[in-house]
Amino acid sequence: MKNAIMNFIRDEEGATAIEYGLIAALVSVVILGALQLIGTNLTQVFTDVANALTGAGGGA
Repeated sequence: MKNAIMNFIRDEEGATAIEYGLIAALVSVVILGALQLIGTNLTQVFTDVANALTGAGGGA
């Protein structure tokens, strides 16, 4: 019985799985943040292009 308890205490497979899960969660948060930043900048680019096209076509 004592050997079984000691083997359970020394087993680190569960800890490794948790570490990989935390790394995956951190990578997901970074990706989501980057996509939000890119989306905001891309919206501004499309707005600028639309305004430039509207200004160029309005004088004709």
